[in-house]
Amino acid sequence: MTLQAQKIQFEAAKQIYESTTVAFRGVDGFDVYNVSIPFVRDGKRYIFGRVERREEWARSWVRLFEETGQDEWTVVKDSMIYTLEDPYITEFGNELVMGGTHVQYDRGKYSTFFGYFFRGTDLHNLYYFTTGPNKMKDIRLVPLADGRIGVFSRPRHADMKVKYGSESMIGFTIIGSLEELTAEVIENAPYIYGIFGQGEWGGVNQAYLLDSGKIGVIGHICYQDKDESGDVVKVYLNMAFIFDPITRESSNLHLIGSRSCYPPGPAKAPHLVDCVFASGIVMRPDGKADLYSGIGDCQVGRIAIDYPFEGYGRIV
Repeated sequence: MTLQAQKIQFEAAKQIYESTTVAFRGVDGFDVYNVSIPFVRDGKRYIFGRVERREEWARSWVRLFEETGQDEWTVVKDSMIYTLEDPYITEFGNELVMGGTHVQYDRGKYSTFFGYFFRGTDLHNLYYFTTGPNKMKDIRLVPLADGRIGVFSRPRHADMKVKYGSESMIGFTIIGSLEELTAEVIENAPYIYGIFGQGEWGGVNQAYLLDSGKIGVIGHICYQDKDESGDVVKVYLNMAFIFDPITRESSNLHLIGSRSCYPPGPAKAPHLVDCVFASGIVMRPDGKADLYSGIGDCQVGRIAIDYPFEGYGRIV
Protein backbone atom coordinates (compact mmCIF):
# COMPACT_ATOMS: atom_id res chain seq x y z
CA MET A 1 0.00 0.00 0.00
CA THR A 2 1.39 3.42 -0.89
CA LEU A 3 2.00 5.95 1.86
CA GLN A 4 -0.68 8.17 0.32
CA ALA A 5 -3.19 5.29 0.60
CA GLN A 6 -2.08 4.65 4.20
CA LYS A 7 -2.71 8.32 4.99
CA ILE A 8 -6.24 8.15 3.57
CA GLN A 9 -6.95 4.96 5.53
CA PHE A 10 -5.51 6.43 8.75
CA GLU A 11 -7.49 9.67 8.50
CA ALA A 12 -10.74 7.76 7.92
CA ALA A 13 -10.32 5.75 11.14
CA LYS A 14 -8.17 7.98 13.37
CA GLN A 15 -8.82 8.21 17.12
CA ILE A 16 -7.82 11.64 18.43
CA TYR A 17 -8.95 12.38 22.00
CA GLU A 18 -7.69 15.98 22.29
CA SER A 19 -6.33 18.42 19.72
CA THR A 20 -4.94 21.86 20.47
CA THR A 21 -2.46 24.48 19.33
CA VAL A 22 0.27 25.22 21.88
CA ALA A 23 0.89 28.87 22.84
CA PHE A 24 4.35 30.39 23.34
CA ARG A 25 4.82 33.65 25.24
CA GLY A 26 7.67 36.17 25.32
CA VAL A 27 8.75 35.92 21.68
CA ASP A 28 6.41 38.38 19.97
CA GLY A 29 6.94 38.61 16.21
CA PHE A 30 8.41 35.11 16.02
CA ASP A 31 6.96 31.66 15.39
CA VAL A 32 7.85 28.71 17.61
CA TYR A 33 7.80 25.24 16.05
CA ASN A 34 9.59 21.87 15.85
CA VAL A 35 10.12 21.73 19.61
CA SER A 36 11.75 19.12 21.83
CA ILE A 37 9.59 16.91 24.00
CA PRO A 38 8.65 18.47 27.36
CA PHE A 39 10.92 17.47 30.25
CA VAL A 40 11.23 18.11 33.97
CA ARG A 41 14.23 19.66 35.77
CA ASP A 42 14.22 20.80 39.39
CA GLY A 43 10.46 20.33 39.64
CA LYS A 44 9.66 22.55 36.65
CA ARG A 45 8.52 21.55 33.18
CA TYR A 46 10.52 22.86 30.21
CA ILE A 47 10.66 22.60 26.44
CA PHE A 48 13.21 23.76 23.85
CA GLY A 49 11.68 25.43 20.80
CA ARG A 50 12.80 26.64 17.39
CA VAL A 51 12.18 30.38 17.13
CA GLU A 52 12.02 32.05 13.71
CA ARG A 53 10.25 34.85 11.89
CA ARG A 54 7.53 33.63 9.49
CA GLU A 55 9.11 35.24 6.43
CA GLU A 56 12.67 34.04 7.12
CA TRP A 57 14.39 30.71 6.40
CA ALA A 58 17.42 29.14 8.05
CA ARG A 59 17.67 32.00 10.55
CA SER A 60 16.51 30.19 13.66
CA TRP A 61 17.37 30.25 17.31
CA VAL A 62 16.60 27.61 19.92
CA ARG A 63 15.22 29.00 23.16
CA LEU A 64 14.22 27.43 26.47
CA PHE A 65 10.57 27.76 27.55
CA GLU A 66 8.95 27.01 30.92
CA GLU A 67 5.39 25.74 31.29
CA THR A 68 3.21 28.55 32.64
CA GLY A 69 -0.26 27.14 31.98
CA GLN A 70 -2.22 24.45 30.16
CA ASP A 71 -0.63 24.24 26.69
CA GLU A 72 1.18 27.52 27.42
CA TRP A 73 4.95 28.00 27.57
CA THR A 74 6.90 31.19 28.32
CA VAL A 75 10.49 31.90 27.30
CA VAL A 76 12.95 31.65 30.19
CA LYS A 77 14.44 35.10 30.59
CA ASP A 78 18.23 35.34 30.17
CA SER A 79 18.49 31.65 29.21
CA MET A 80 21.08 30.56 26.68
CA ILE A 81 20.31 31.19 23.00
CA TYR A 82 21.49 28.53 20.53
CA THR A 83 21.95 29.14 16.78
CA LEU A 84 20.18 25.89 15.96
CA GLU A 85 17.04 24.46 14.36
CA ASP A 86 14.72 21.66 15.47
CA PRO A 87 15.93 20.89 19.02
CA TYR A 88 15.59 17.51 20.73
CA ILE A 89 16.66 16.15 24.10
CA THR A 90 17.70 12.86 25.66
CA GLU A 91 18.19 12.31 29.39
CA PHE A 92 20.89 10.00 30.74
CA GLY A 93 20.30 9.92 34.49
CA ASN A 94 21.12 13.42 35.73
CA GLU A 95 22.68 14.50 32.45
CA LEU A 96 20.78 16.18 29.64
CA VAL A 97 21.85 16.05 26.00
CA MET A 98 20.32 18.63 23.65
CA GLY A 99 20.91 18.49 19.90
CA GLY A 100 19.83 20.50 16.90
CA THR A 101 20.75 21.47 13.36
CA HIS A 102 23.29 24.27 12.85
CA VAL A 103 23.12 25.92 9.42
CA GLN A 104 26.39 27.36 8.17
CA TYR A 105 26.77 30.34 5.86
CA ASP A 106 29.63 31.42 3.63
CA ARG A 107 29.76 35.15 2.83
CA GLY A 108 26.08 35.52 3.63
CA LYS A 109 24.85 32.55 1.60
CA TYR A 110 23.73 29.11 2.75
CA SER A 111 26.65 26.69 2.73
CA THR A 112 25.82 23.47 4.62
CA PHE A 113 24.49 22.15 7.94
CA PHE A 114 25.57 19.89 10.78
CA GLY A 115 24.03 18.38 13.91
CA TYR A 116 25.43 19.97 17.06
CA PHE A 117 25.24 18.35 20.51
CA PHE A 118 25.28 19.99 23.94
CA ARG A 119 25.42 18.25 27.32
CA GLY A 120 25.40 18.99 31.05
CA THR A 121 23.69 18.50 34.39
CA ASP A 122 22.80 22.20 34.69
CA LEU A 123 20.02 23.06 32.23
CA HIS A 124 21.20 26.66 32.12
CA ASN A 125 24.84 25.78 31.41
CA LEU A 126 25.03 23.13 28.70
CA TYR A 127 28.34 22.56 26.92
CA TYR A 128 28.78 21.99 23.19
CA PHE A 129 30.64 18.69 22.88
CA THR A 130 30.43 17.11 19.42
CA THR A 131 29.27 17.51 15.82
CA GLY A 132 27.48 15.09 13.50
CA PRO A 133 28.24 14.38 9.83
CA ASN A 134 27.99 17.02 7.12
CA LYS A 135 24.39 17.51 5.89
CA MET A 136 22.78 15.03 8.29
CA LYS A 137 19.72 15.92 10.34
CA ASP A 138 17.61 13.79 12.70
CA ILE A 139 20.40 12.11 14.68
CA ARG A 140 18.86 10.73 17.87
CA LEU A 141 20.16 9.01 21.01
CA VAL A 142 18.50 6.51 23.33
CA PRO A 143 19.69 4.82 26.55
CA LEU A 144 19.73 1.02 26.25
CA ALA A 145 18.90 -1.64 28.85
CA ASP A 146 22.57 -2.63 29.30
CA GLY A 147 23.72 0.96 29.97
CA ARG A 148 25.08 1.60 26.50
CA ILE A 149 23.67 4.22 24.10
CA GLY A 150 21.80 3.63 20.86
CA VAL A 151 22.40 6.10 18.02
CA PHE A 152 19.99 6.60 15.12
CA SER A 153 21.32 8.32 11.98
CA ARG A 154 19.45 9.77 8.99
CA PRO A 155 21.57 9.91 5.82
CA ARG A 156 19.92 11.55 2.83
CA HIS A 157 21.73 12.19 -0.44
CA ALA A 158 21.22 11.99 -4.19
CA ASP A 159 22.43 8.42 -4.85
CA MET A 160 20.24 6.96 -2.10
CA LYS A 161 17.15 6.91 -4.30
CA VAL A 162 19.03 4.98 -6.98
CA LYS A 163 20.40 2.46 -4.45
CA TYR A 164 17.43 1.98 -2.15
CA GLY A 165 14.41 3.60 -3.82
CA SER A 166 13.83 5.88 -0.84
CA GLU A 167 15.22 9.39 -0.50
CA SER A 168 16.67 8.70 2.96
CA MET A 169 17.55 5.82 5.24
CA ILE A 170 17.73 5.34 9.00
CA GLY A 171 20.89 3.86 10.49
CA PHE A 172 21.52 2.48 13.96
CA THR A 173 24.65 1.79 15.96
CA ILE A 174 25.61 1.38 19.64
CA ILE A 175 28.26 3.28 21.60
CA GLY A 176 29.55 2.74 25.13
CA SER A 177 29.38 6.37 26.25
CA LEU A 178 28.77 9.90 25.00
CA GLU A 179 32.54 10.31 24.61
CA GLU A 180 32.31 7.87 21.66
CA LEU A 181 29.75 9.97 19.77
CA THR A 182 31.58 11.25 16.67
CA ALA A 183 30.66 12.18 13.10
CA GLU A 184 32.46 9.06 11.85
CA VAL A 185 30.54 6.73 14.18
CA ILE A 186 27.22 8.29 13.14
CA GLU A 187 28.09 8.25 9.43
CA ASN A 188 28.97 4.55 9.56
CA ALA A 189 25.85 3.39 11.43
CA PRO A 190 24.51 0.33 9.53
CA TYR A 191 21.18 0.93 7.83
CA ILE A 192 17.80 -0.45 8.91
CA TYR A 193 16.16 -1.73 5.75
CA GLY A 194 12.49 -1.80 4.83
CA ILE A 195 11.28 1.34 6.58
CA PHE A 196 10.72 3.66 3.62
CA GLY A 197 9.11 2.89 0.27
CA GLN A 198 9.75 4.27 -3.20
CA GLY A 199 10.28 8.04 -3.12
CA GLU A 200 9.63 8.28 0.63
CA TRP A 201 11.90 9.79 3.27
CA GLY A 202 11.85 10.39 6.99
CA GLY A 203 13.70 9.89 10.25
CA VAL A 204 13.61 9.35 14.00
CA ASN A 205 12.39 12.25 16.14
CA GLN A 206 12.44 10.66 19.62
CA ALA A 207 13.36 7.16 20.79
CA TYR A 208 12.25 5.48 24.02
CA LEU A 209 13.68 2.46 25.85
CA LEU A 210 10.86 0.01 26.60
CA ASP A 211 10.88 -2.43 29.53
CA SER A 212 11.03 -5.27 26.98
CA GLY A 213 14.48 -4.05 25.94
CA LYS A 214 13.12 -2.91 22.58
CA ILE A 215 13.03 0.69 21.41
CA GLY A 216 9.85 2.59 20.68
CA VAL A 217 10.41 5.18 17.96
CA ILE A 218 8.40 8.31 17.16
CA GLY A 219 9.36 9.75 13.80
CA HIS A 220 8.32 11.36 10.55
CA ILE A 221 7.60 9.71 7.21
CA CYS A 222 7.12 11.78 4.08
CA TYR A 223 6.28 11.82 0.41
CA GLN A 224 5.77 14.37 -2.32
CA ASP A 225 2.31 15.14 -3.70
CA LYS A 226 0.62 17.84 -5.78
CA ASP A 227 -2.21 20.19 -4.85
CA GLU A 228 -5.25 21.03 -6.97
CA SER A 229 -3.20 23.55 -8.95
CA GLY A 230 -0.50 21.01 -9.73
CA ASP A 231 2.02 22.60 -7.39
CA VAL A 232 4.30 20.35 -5.34
CA VAL A 233 3.32 19.70 -1.71
CA LYS A 234 5.57 17.92 0.77
CA VAL A 235 3.45 15.65 2.97
CA TYR A 236 4.98 15.01 6.42
CA LEU A 237 3.26 12.50 8.72
CA ASN A 238 3.76 11.46 12.37
CA MET A 239 4.65 7.76 12.62
CA ALA A 240 5.79 5.16 15.15
CA PHE A 241 7.61 1.84 14.94
CA ILE A 242 9.37 -0.71 17.12
CA PHE A 243 13.08 -1.48 16.80
CA ASP A 244 14.94 -4.40 18.37
CA PRO A 245 18.56 -3.34 19.02
CA ILE A 246 19.68 -6.99 19.28
CA THR A 247 18.15 -8.44 16.11
CA ARG A 248 18.09 -5.05 14.31
CA GLU A 249 14.54 -5.78 13.14
CA SER A 250 11.93 -3.03 12.82
CA SER A 251 8.22 -3.75 13.09
CA ASN A 252 4.75 -2.27 13.51
CA LEU A 253 5.37 0.95 11.58
CA HIS A 254 2.10 2.87 11.60
CA LEU A 255 0.82 6.43 11.29
CA ILE A 256 -0.14 8.23 14.49
CA GLY A 257 -0.82 11.76 13.24
CA SER A 258 -1.37 13.92 10.16
CA ARG A 259 -2.06 17.60 9.59
CA SER A 260 -5.83 17.05 9.79
CA CYS A 261 -5.45 15.72 13.36
CA TYR A 262 -4.39 19.17 14.59
CA PRO A 263 -6.36 22.43 14.64
CA PRO A 264 -6.41 24.45 11.39
CA GLY A 265 -3.65 27.02 11.07
CA PRO A 266 -1.16 28.75 8.78
CA ALA A 267 1.87 27.31 7.01
CA LYS A 268 5.26 28.90 6.49
CA ALA A 269 4.97 28.25 2.74
CA PRO A 270 2.34 26.73 0.40
CA HIS A 271 4.27 23.47 -0.01
CA LEU A 272 4.11 22.93 3.78
CA VAL A 273 0.33 23.02 4.27
CA ASP A 274 0.30 19.24 4.88
CA CYS A 275 3.36 19.12 7.15
CA VAL A 276 3.62 17.77 10.73
CA PHE A 277 7.05 17.18 12.26
CA ALA A 278 6.84 15.09 15.43
CA SER A 279 8.62 15.98 18.65
CA GLY A 280 7.64 12.87 20.60
CA ILE A 281 5.18 11.67 23.20
CA VAL A 282 4.60 12.22 26.90
CA MET A 283 2.57 9.66 28.81
CA ARG A 284 -0.64 10.76 30.54
CA PRO A 285 -2.20 9.50 33.81
CA ASP A 286 -5.07 7.98 31.80
CA GLY A 287 -2.67 5.73 29.85
CA LYS A 288 -2.95 7.69 26.65
CA ALA A 289 -0.08 9.70 25.17
CA ASP A 290 0.27 13.39 24.34
CA LEU A 291 1.96 13.70 20.95
CA TYR A 292 3.70 17.03 20.35
CA SER A 293 4.45 18.10 16.79
CA GLY A 294 5.47 21.06 14.69
CA ILE A 295 2.66 21.98 12.27
CA GLY A 296 3.13 23.88 9.01
CA ASP A 297 6.65 24.90 10.06
CA CYS A 298 5.22 27.76 12.10
CA GLN A 299 3.23 26.35 15.05
CA VAL A 300 3.19 23.53 17.60
CA GLY A 301 0.26 21.21 18.15
CA ARG A 302 -0.59 18.62 20.79
CA ILE A 303 -2.92 15.67 20.26
CA ALA A 304 -3.89 12.90 22.68
CA ILE A 305 -3.59 9.44 21.11
CA ASP A 306 -3.55 5.80 22.14
CA TYR A 307 -0.21 4.51 23.40
CA PRO A 308 1.66 3.81 20.12
CA PHE A 309 3.85 0.96 21.45
CA GLU A 310 1.06 -1.19 22.89
CA GLY A 311 2.05 -4.86 23.12
CA TYR A 312 5.78 -4.19 22.96
CA GLY A 313 6.46 -2.90 26.48
CA ARG A 314 6.11 0.26 28.53
CA ILE A 315 8.45 3.25 28.45
CA VAL A 316 11.17 2.93 31.09
